[in-house]
Formats: sequence, structure tokens, C-alpha cells
Amino acid sequence: MDLNLKDKVIIVTGGSKGIGLGIVESLIREGAKPVIITRNKASVDEVIETFEKQGIDIFYALAELTDAVQCENAVAAVVEKYGQIDGLVNNAGVNDSVGLESGNYEGFMESLKRNVVHYYLMAHYALPELKKSKGAIVNIGSKTADTGQGGTSGYAAANGGRNALTREWAVELLPYSIRVNALIVAECYTPLYEKWISTFPDKEEKLAAITKNIPFENRMTTAEEIGDTVAFLLSSKSGHTTGQLLYVDGGYTHLDRSI
Repeated sequence: MDLNLKDKVIIVTGGSKGIGLGIVESLIREGAKPVIITRNKASVDEVIETFEKQGIDIFYALAELTDAVQCENAVAAVVEKYGQIDGLVNNAGVNDSVGLESGNYEGFMESLKRNVVHYYLMAHYALPELKKSKGAIVNIGSKTADTGQGGTSGYAAANGGRNALTREWAVELLPYSIRVNALIVAECYTPLYEKWISTFPDKEEKLAAITKNIPFENRMTTAEEIGDTVAFLLSSKSGHTTGQLLYVDGGYTHLDRSI
């Protein structure tokens, strides 16, 4: 399906690895111009080199997303480069294990900055261009806002905030024909997931225990599946879809896992 994304400029935060990279790759296949925003120069250099070998030119901007000024500068760099922004994918974040019992005020507030405050900042600074293009926003969220996880109060609260902001912005931006949706992830194997699973004595056994509880095909969601759905949500093919939380999770969050 042609999603009519050719030459559309789409910002993807955290787009140099994991789910973000999967989104970038899906957008490239649709002919869009994804822009990676990341603080990790080493990972983005590696990605850019890989794409260049394929004859694909990718623009990026380095930014520490917990810093409002750097967020603003990153958006300005995109506008200077392309003169437009057609979409924003808020994806960057980390399940940082800031719990209730084990955490503290400073850690909790820092977790919110790492996981939801920059969603607001990037949308705020990109909004003038999105109004011109009647663009779209997709917020990447996590099932932790629905299911809880234990020991991750900051991340869970941030994801609840992402969901709420999705619906709040969908309402506020109706006059500008800007659509806002969220894609909720449950179990997707990424470098961060690999790091977490490796903390267990027998990571293969732990992984098997998780995947057996994913109803659809007892497997994890792929970054490509998430990326393709994000591309759809950004496109005119989903032109009357806004304020929705779409779960791309093999039924993990809502289906009976005892099936």
C-alpha cells in the first residue's frame, strides 16, 4: 500500500536503535524523510553509515531530550534543513526502574523528564510547522500504564502521561486538522530489552517464560511491525483516526494470557 508519505519529513526521537530504528526503516520504505533525534552520537553514526552504503541520505540532530533548549534547537535544525515538518514520532525513553520503595523524589522526577516531559517539548516546538502541514503525531507508549510492572513508578507514570497527552492533544489540535495517536508496545525485543533480559541467571528460560504468555503466535512483536503501524498512523490512509491508543502487542495487554 502506498501510504502517500513520499518526501514527508518525520521526526523520530530515539531513532538510532531499537523500536525507533524500526520506525525509521519503515518510513524510508514508504519514501518519507525521517529525521533521527538522539543524544547517542556513536549509534547514530553507525546507522547513518549503514544507510549511506545503501544510497540513503538521513538527516539527524543530536539532543539531550531532558534539556528544553536542546529540544528546541533540534526542531529548528530540522526546519532549517527541510523547511517543513510533516510528522512527529515521540519514541525515546527508558524503563529505568525508579520504584516506590526503592526510589526517591529526585529519581522519580528525572524519570518523568526522560520519559514524558520531552514528548511535550518536542510537540510544542514542532507545532508551528505541524499546523502548516496539517501533520500528525504518534506517541509511543508502554503497557506498563495499563498493567503495572512493579518497581518502575517513574516509567509507568510517564506512560500514563503519554496516553493522557495523546487524547488531550487530539482535542486541542482539532482546529488544525492535526491527528494525534499513540501506539502501545508490550514485548518487543530491542537492545534495551536484551540488556534487561541479560540480568537474569538464565536469560533464555526467562525469555521463554515471557513469550509463552503472548497470545498471538507466542512471540514478541517486531520493530518492523511497530514501524509499519506508525507509518500508517502518520499517513493519510488513517485520515479520520485521532485520539486513539493502538496496542500492537500480539494481544498481550488485553487478551487472556492463559489461552
